[in-house]
Amino acid sequence: MKFTVLSLVAGLALALSAQAEDVTAKITDVHLCCGKCVTGVEKAVGTVDGAKATADKDAGTVTIMAPDKATAQKAADALVKAGYFGKCSDDTVKLIPHTGAKGEKVKTMEVSEVHLCCDKCVKGVNAALKDVPGVTGNTAAKGVKTFEVTGDFTDKDVFEALQKAGLTGKVAEK
Repeated sequence: MKFTVLSLVAGLALALSAQAEDVTAKITDVHLCCGKCVTGVEKAVGTVDGAKATADKDAGTVTIMAPDKATAQKAADALVKAGYFGKCSDDTVKLIPHTGAKGEKVKTMEVSEVHLCCDKCVKGVNAALKDVPGVTGNTAAKGVKTFEVTGDFTDKDVFEALQKAGLTGKVAEK
């Protein structure tokens, strides 16, 4: 009987320690064209207590390390808020873009919170938007906080294209 109780206690202790293990989530297809992009990722995730990120510019990956899933999710949220996007290897950690797009046809749209630290980032935005049906132009530039997209297009298509390119943003508040 003592052996059974001890086995149950040991099993419970192992289960609890397994739940408290660190979480590592690898995010692929992230726009990381330069050292400033890498620094931006690490800075964004660094705002979350207990979370760290390692960005591999050449591979286009970000690895988030956190003490638990809730902290890992907060880190992923911080990454998206900083204008980065990708695909996550951990199904319990979601990259959730809050773009504000409604699936409506528009002629102009102000976009904010896209990571634009350098000319390569701007080229990434331009390349992503050139294939969006109805987009005829944009004013994205290095270091801007917002830019305008023009044409006759669906707002959600803009963000889907940016996310496919490893970036994201949101409809700017007016």
